[in-house]
Amino acid sequence: MGGLRQSFAWALNGLGYVLRTQRNMKIHLVMAGLAVAGGVFFKITRGEWGLLTLTIFLVLTAETVNTALEKTVDLVTSEYHPLARTAKNTAAGAVLLTALNAVIMGFIIFYPHLIKWMTGD
Repeated sequence: MGGLRQSFAWALNGLGYVLRTQRNMKIHLVMAGLAVAGGVFFKITRGEWGLLTLTIFLVLTAETVNTALEKTVDLVTSEYHPLARTAKNTAAGAVLLTALNAVIMGFIIFYPHLIKWMTGD
């Protein structure tokens, strides 16, 4: 049984695994970096930073849970099974929903700033 320090180490190990092995997590991180850069550039408000941060972490969390579920299904069976496919596809669908939410939130946050920047107001 490990203590709190060990629990954090295991959690960081899991995040490292997702970062090293999952292409989509890398894509999400690039997009998050662009969103943060946009926030800095447009000097978004504190409330907008809160929404942006929440949105980014929601997507990253969904991708991490998706990976955990996929690996668990792979552990349980190496053979094709319709329920295994359904579990994996459903988890991927959850990631898609959070990514769609991120696009919508990005539009809500950045569109007014972009218009103001383009019109010089």
